Amino acid sequence: MKAGMEVKTAEEAVQWVHSLLPFGIKPGLKRMEWMLEALGHPEQRLTAVHVAGTNGKGSTVSFLRHILTADGFSVGTFTSPYIEQFSERISVNGVPISDHDLLQAAKRLKPIVEEVAQSDLGSPTEFEVLTAMMFYHFAEVAKPDICLIEVGLGGRLDSTNVVMPILSIITMIGHDHMHILGDTLTEIAYEKAGIIKPGVPVISGVEGEEAYTVISETARQIGSPLHQLNETFFVESLQGRTFTYKEERGEEAVRYQAGLYGAHQHKNAALALKAVSLLSNSLKRQVGKEAKETGIANTSWPGRFEIIQVNPPIVLDGAHNEEGFLALTTALQERFSDKNIYVLLASTKEKDMNVLLKSFTTSGLEVAFSFTSFDFHRAANAEDLFNQAPVKRKQVAADWQKALKTMMENLGEQDVLVVTGSLYFISAVRQSLASYKEGM
Repeated sequence: MKAGMEVKTAEEAVQWVHSLLPFGIKPGLKRMEWMLEALGHPEQRLTAVHVAGTNGKGSTVSFLRHILTADGFSVGTFTSPYIEQFSERISVNGVPISDHDLLQAAKRLKPIVEEVAQSDLGSPTEFEVLTAMMFYHFAEVAKPDICLIEVGLGGRLDSTNVVMPILSIITMIGHDHMHILGDTLTEIAYEKAGIIKPGVPVISGVEGEEAYTVISETARQIGSPLHQLNETFFVESLQGRTFTYKEERGEEAVRYQAGLYGAHQHKNAALALKAVSLLSNSLKRQVGKEAKETGIANTSWPGRFEIIQVNPPIVLDGAHNEEGFLALTTALQERFSDKNIYVLLASTKEKDMNVLLKSFTTSGLEVAFSFTSFDFHRAANAEDLFNQAPVKRKQVAADWQKALKTMMENLGEQDVLVVTGSLYFISAVRQSLASYKEGM
C-alpha cells in the first residue's frame, strides 16, 4: 500500500502491517520511541507484566491470564506468533481485537509510520508497528485492568522493552535465535535480562548456572527483587497433569491439575502462581484459591502439545529449539511410549536437526520422521532437513498438505501423529486441518 493511501478495511490493515515484513529485524528502540511519543505515550498508561524467555512465554501468559480472568479481572495479552488469526496477537480476555478496532489502530499509526520512514531511522518493522498498535489499543480503547506483554525476540532491544512493568518474568533460557542473540547461554541471558527494570520484581524460571548467574547478577546490580523457581518458591511434578506448588519453603504444598500437558508446563504454571501472589498489592486484592485452581485447570494454548484428535491421537507441538524438542520427547515418553510415532516436521533455515533431534535418538521411542517444507520466507528445504537428521527412519515429503492427509488417513489404533518444528508451520497446519474437516 502506497504512502498517503488510507486503509479502509481490517483486511487492508493486516496487509499493510505485513507489507513491512521486508524491513525485517532492526535492533534498537528509537523508532518505537518516536511512534509512542507521537501517540502520547500510551505505554505509560498501562499496568503491565513483561514476559521474556526462550520457551514458555506464551504458556505462562496463558496460565496467568486464565487465573486473573477467573477472578474477574479484564486482561489484555500481546503474544506472538499467531496460530489461527492475525488479530489474536492483541486480545482481551482471550478475545482477539475486533476488525473495527484493528482498522482504527492502523489508521492512527499509518501516518506516523510513514513519517518515521522518511527519517534517518528508516521504516519501522512489522513487529514494531504491531507493538505500537497494541499499546494504543490497550491504553485508548480496551483499557484492561492489566496487560500481559510477551517479548517478541530477546528482550533488551525488543520493541516491547519501552514499557515500565510492575512485574517482569523470565521463563527459561535456552538455545534459540542464536544467529541474533549470541552463541552462548551467557550472551542470550544478557539479552533476556534486558527487561529487568530497577526496583521492579522479577520472577525467574531459568535453569543452569550460566544463565542464572546473569539474571541474578543483573537483578542485584539494579535493585530488583529476584524470585527464583525452586529457590524461593517451589514446584513438583506428579503424575500426568498434576503438580504441587509451594509459595515458600516450609509451607504446605497445594495440589493443582494443569490444563496443559508436560512437566515443563508445571514450571510455567508455578511462575504464573507466583506472579499472582506478587500482583496482589497492585491489583488491590488477593486472587482467590478457587480462581487459581480453575484458571490453571482451564488453561489452553494452541500448538503446545495440543491433542487435536484423541483416537488415534494427533498432536500439534510448536517445538522449534533444543529445549522445546526435549520437552516434546519427554511428553511423548510419558504419554505415548507404547505407540508407533509418526512425525511430520518443517522448520526454519537457521535450525540444526542434529541438535534439535538429539533427544529422540536416545529416547527409546519408535519414531518415523517425514521432513517437509512450507510457504514461509524463512522455511528450510525439506531435503536439507532430511540430510541433517540423525535418525534412522526418515523420508522427504515434498508436499506437506498431501503428506498430512495421507498420514492422517493411514493412522492405526497403535499410532500417533505429531506435527512439529515451527509455530509458523503449526499455524499453517491448523488452518489446513480446519478446511479438511469442513470438507469431510
